Amino acid sequence: MAKHKAQIGQTWVCPYEKKMSKKLRIGHSPDPDDAFMFYGFASGAVKIQGFEIEHLLEDIQSLNKRALQGELDVTAISAHAYPYLANRYWILSCGASMGMGYGPLLISKDDLKPEDLAGKRVAIPGKMTTAYLLSRIYLKDYEPVEMRFDQILRAIQEEKVDAGLIIHEGQITYKSLKLKKMMDFGERWQADSDLPLPLGLDIVRSSLGESLAKEISEGLRKSIQYAFAHEEEALTYALQFGRGIEMNQARTFVRMYVNEYTLDMGDEGRRGLSELFQRAYERELIPLIPDLKII
Repeated sequence: MAKHKAQIGQTWVCPYEKKMSKKLRIGHSPDPDDAFMFYGFASGAVKIQGFEIEHLLEDIQSLNKRALQGELDVTAISAHAYPYLANRYWILSCGASMGMGYGPLLISKDDLKPEDLAGKRVAIPGKMTTAYLLSRIYLKDYEPVEMRFDQILRAIQEEKVDAGLIIHEGQITYKSLKLKKMMDFGERWQADSDLPLPLGLDIVRSSLGESLAKEISEGLRKSIQYAFAHEEEALTYALQFGRGIEMNQARTFVRMYVNEYTLDMGDEGRRGLSELFQRAYERELIPLIPDLKII
C-alpha cells in the first residue's frame, strides 16, 4: 500500500474515493492510534456510500476548537470538550479512547511530588483536553502553560516548565529521555472509580440526521475492525504518524487505546463518561452535565 504522509494541520482526501458531489469532513489527530482506527477508510476497504471522505489531521486541542465552531462533520475530540458541544454533536459509540488503569501522565525532570507543584509552571496540551481536566480534579493550583502536545517533553527537558501533562505516544517514550513519572491519572481514576477513563471521543454533527449518523458510526466500526483484521498493514500505516517511535512501541501504544471500548464503549464506557462529567461539574470545572446521546 502506498504511504500517504500527512502533517499536523494538513487536509487530504482519501485517494481511493471517486470524486463525488458530497463530502464528509472528518477530523482526527495525527497519532498512531487514530491512524490505526481510520485505516479501513484510508485503505479504501471501507466507504460511506455516496460520500467522499476528506480527512483533516490536527492536534486534539485544535480539533476541539474546530468542533466548537461546528466546522467538522465528524471529529475526534477530548471528552472534556463534549459539554460545550452537546447542543450540536452526538457521540459515536465507537472510536472512543479509554484508558483501563492508565492514562495521561504528569512528568517532571526532577524528583517532584504532585503536592510540590502549587504555584509552579506546568505544560498542558490545551485547556479543553481531558488531561487538563483530570489535573484540575487531582492537583492543587498550578500555573498552566499551554503548548502543543508534541512540544511538552522538550520543554520539560529544557526546564522551561517544572512539569508537564503528557498525552499520546509520549506516555511510552518519556523514560528514554530520563524524565520521571509523578502521576498516572489513569491509575488514580481506576483506584477511585473502578471504571474505564474516557479520554477521547468521536462525535458526529447532529444536523446530518440520525440515519446518516448511524451509517457513519457503523462505517467507523468497520474501519476499526478492518485494522484489527489487518494489524501489520494497519500498524505500518499508523507508524508514519508516530514521532520518534518504532514498530513495537507503536503496537504497544495502539493496543493501549484501540481496545474493546473503542469498538463499542458499551454501558461501562458510558458510566465512565457520566462519572467524569459528574465529578467535573461538582468541582465547577464544566458548565453542565450533558445529555449523552450515543449513536
